Amino acid sequence: MSADRDAFVALNIAVLTISDTRTEDTDRSGQALVERLREAGHTAIDKRIVVDDVYRIRAVVAEWIADERIQVILTTGGTGFTGRDSTPEAVGVLLDKTIEGFGELFRHLSWQEIGSSTVQSRCLGGLANATVVFCLPGSTGACRTAWDGILKEQLDSRHQPCNFANLVIPGRGQHG
Repeated sequence: MSADRDAFVALNIAVLTISDTRTEDTDRSGQALVERLREAGHTAIDKRIVVDDVYRIRAVVAEWIADERIQVILTTGGTGFTGRDSTPEAVGVLLDKTIEGFGELFRHLSWQEIGSSTVQSRCLGGLANATVVFCLPGSTGACRTAWDGILKEQLDSRHQPCNFANLVIPGRGQHG
């Protein structure tokens, strides 16, 4: 491995909380993601809250996908089955490629914490315009599970044998 691949590369990450009720003061899930990504050495380049509406979610995520500064988008909320949960429908059409294994691995990890209720998570991952997008459930516990069990490693350019960081770092364009 070359010396430049041995060094940690901080990524620019945007966090979107999808909720009809949360405010910046009550958004524990979005705050937990920002804290964890900063602790890992990344930059929180933007953080917003949007109501659970397909078109408002899609507008923010599309804006961020088009922003060359943003390499990773993390959303929290709207992945369940209640009437207004619409994150997968809003974001899925924007993705160039889906990361099938993300939802599978998340539910496997979540099974150990919440049992069969994990089947109700429609979390989603994918790539769009050299940006990696992960849609997480709205609970703070689920955000911790996703970050600690998957995202922390996959967004670290040093993680081997492969990671998503190297797909979004300019000039790399490979897994590892």
